[in-house]
Amino acid sequence: MPSLLITGAAVATVDAAGTEHAVGHVLVRDGAIAAVGAGEAPPGTVADRVVDARGHLVTPGFVNTHHHLYQWATRGFAVDEGLFAWLTTLYPVWALLRAADVEAAARAGLARLALTGCTTTTDHHYLHPREGGDQLAATIEAAASVGLRFSPTRGSMDLGSSAGGLPPDSVVEDVEAVLAATADAVARHHDPSPSSTVRIGAAPCSPFSVSPRLLRETAAQAAELGIRRHTHLAETADEEEFCARTFGARPVEVLEDLGWLGPDVWLAHCVHLSDADIATLARTGSSVAHCPSSNARLGAGAARARDLLDAGVPLGLGVDGAASSEQGSLADELRQMVYTARLRGGPEAMSARDALRAATAGGAACVGRSAEIGSIEVGKRADLALWDLRGLGHADLDDPVVALVIGPTPPLALTTVEGRVVVEDGQLRTTSEERAVADLVAARRRVLARR
Repeated sequence: MPSLLITGAAVATVDAAGTEHAVGHVLVRDGAIAAVGAGEAPPGTVADRVVDARGHLVTPGFVNTHHHLYQWATRGFAVDEGLFAWLTTLYPVWALLRAADVEAAARAGLARLALTGCTTTTDHHYLHPREGGDQLAATIEAAASVGLRFSPTRGSMDLGSSAGGLPPDSVVEDVEAVLAATADAVARHHDPSPSSTVRIGAAPCSPFSVSPRLLRETAAQAAELGIRRHTHLAETADEEEFCARTFGARPVEVLEDLGWLGPDVWLAHCVHLSDADIATLARTGSSVAHCPSSNARLGAGAARARDLLDAGVPLGLGVDGAASSEQGSLADELRQMVYTARLRGGPEAMSARDALRAATAGGAACVGRSAEIGSIEVGKRADLALWDLRGLGHADLDDPVVALVIGPTPPLALTTVEGRVVVEDGQLRTTSEERAVADLVAARRRVLARR
């Protein structure tokens, strides 16, 4: 693999000490960070490619901790509805998806992530229509074509409308089918090695679409298989009311009672939390995927991000599905994280560096890869983003991290995953953006024609 030397850039390592260099260098060899430091590289340093990055900022590549890639083909539905009404509108449409549609939607969503600084992403694919084909495999194929590091989850729902759940019966499965499919996905796709580009997780959808039995049994299976767990939690007031009516408890209490909290768990949203809920998440070592744009779009509320961080809860950022967050840009979520926190707690509630950490090291913690990605340190994998700060939107901002987070999203000069170039000069180098657009439009038309 060709070696790479980035020199002359500002460097935000996002290591534990928050080390930054106003002018620094990063050396990549064999897919890993070989050197990082202040100033020019030491005399005698050689690389197959040298990038003069004066006027740029290099950061760890962003880690997207929550997505539903299949939704990219169904943007713009129920734009003025809350979560439950929005889901009720879209479930029948999603039931029409086939594997080819999901592959096209996933490739478009992944391309958008790549073009906004993301190098690792999760996906929560919980909808498996009976005639839909292998949709999880379709997302994995799409991620390979775009070149992102991928942590997809084999999601599930078993509580259909006839049993008191929200989704239609046509898209739910029984517990045995879920467990068999999860075991099969792990056997076929999961790679636990440090340089892995695919790791599978288990992800029942939410307390209002899965049974207690499914939650208990997927927890036991995940422990046996050595994989991480993911689900939605405490996203809306409706969910809080559902859990109170059904279980006589708050959503966090429900999950803890079912054995669904712990250091191998990351939870999407967590908007409606009490002080006791936050303490429980901290005590159990559970992580949170904060999705500020989606929460705003659906009117779900603003998560207590500052309180979660202060309690020691690992916090990452997520774009969420494109049907509830049409931007699909992780770079935009940093700014949204700062703004929504300040609406709750004032100007000191969240800093630009807090947001950068959530998008990088925090995300790596959520997906269980802190030892490998999320910061620029010797020995970690070479997942990098190089931002061009020389233009109109940033040239007069002296602090490059503030320029990245608070200013307009800068042009992306380069991203690498495992040392391989994915984006260069704002263009995908791994797959055709034009083909991704054409395939996405065709997939959307196919799905809507089935109604």
